[in-house]
Amino acid sequence: MKLLFERTVLSNGLRLIVHNDPTTPMVAVNILYDVGARDEEPERTGFAHLFEHLMFGGSVHIPVYDEPLQMAGGENNAYTTNDITNYYVQLPLQNLETAFWLESDRMLSLAFSKKSLDVQRKVVSEEFKEHYLNKPYGDAWQHLRSLAYRVHPYQWMTIGKNLQQIEEAQLSDVKAFFKKHYNPSNAILCVAGNVTLESILPLAEKWFGNIPAGEKFHRDIPQEPRQLEARHARLQAEVPADALYKAWHMPGRNTQAYYACDLITEIMGNGYSSRLYQQLVKEEQWFSSIQCYHTGSLDPGLLVVEGKLSEGRKLEDADAAVCTVLQKLLDEPVHEDELQKAKNKIATTIEFEDMNLLSRANNLAFYELLGNAGYINEEMERYMAVTRELLQSTAAEILRPENCSSLYYEKASPNS
Repeated sequence: MKLLFERTVLSNGLRLIVHNDPTTPMVAVNILYDVGARDEEPERTGFAHLFEHLMFGGSVHIPVYDEPLQMAGGENNAYTTNDITNYYVQLPLQNLETAFWLESDRMLSLAFSKKSLDVQRKVVSEEFKEHYLNKPYGDAWQHLRSLAYRVHPYQWMTIGKNLQQIEEAQLSDVKAFFKKHYNPSNAILCVAGNVTLESILPLAEKWFGNIPAGEKFHRDIPQEPRQLEARHARLQAEVPADALYKAWHMPGRNTQAYYACDLITEIMGNGYSSRLYQQLVKEEQWFSSIQCYHTGSLDPGLLVVEGKLSEGRKLEDADAAVCTVLQKLLDEPVHEDELQKAKNKIATTIEFEDMNLLSRANNLAFYELLGNAGYINEEMERYMAVTRELLQSTAAEILRPENCSSLYYEKASPNS
């Protein structure tokens, strides 16, 4: 079933998408900013994520963002990735204008103050320590990214390269980052609920129409060169078990090969019936857990196998066992039934997501960023177009030994 929507662009460049759902008393308002960690400078990383927090620190006319939203019966949240920053609100339809008031005020005039920066910088610093320094395996992706990427900004995490850069963020740097990225020409507004473009456009013009467009940001990101030799790294830490991380470069989001890669991860390592789990956890007991997934990046990302080893197993041997299972994918085309099962699971996931109003608003904005919100209705066609032959040829191109970066994360011995 196609997801229907209406679309227009305000004179200041703000893209507006309206999705009608007459069955709900709620309305979802999603604002996607076309900025993520890949748009940061190497010496000033973590800014996009820091801004996710700063945007809730109050704007010039609204000192406390959450209070009026809670009074209107609404809830909100946000997230940052290496590619985007996304803010979303859900509230009763009759209070829709509250969301427009809140979102437009912080787009127009975020309240910059040393106090707000100090507070949010401390919050992010504590988050960095909790999730990346003090948590078992928390720094694994920091090492894996820097191993796999040499020039592309995907080499650092969304939260930033290190704690020092977050702690040293200055108010002038923050203001410059805001001016560069947080403006109508760099944003997509999606409203979903019992609404139409006719009813939403006057509100959009009222609250967002007078905000200066700002300069449309044009990114010039150095693209990662083709990896020509295998890379390896080993580290030790106080963790419960040895862990293996293997990452291969894969095509970006707007390619047909992306869909083949997604199906590869589904077949190889998503769930108890996957090949890696069945052979290496259930049958041969090399691992206590294992999964295969990809980063879903807009630019070429990573296809990853991650596993925790069973007690007494060696990393080198477990690595070889993984390669043996992957080699079978290269040697023999998947059976049509196995491929169809993977497609059916993805179709179910998409249908389940579409049941949620916020997910629909979020996804419509994201597909608009990809080039056309209508792509949301073509997703399953693209998955269905992946043949056994395309999947095998894509696997052969991606899963080359020289395209792989392997991280051995060892449990530190008591005497080390």
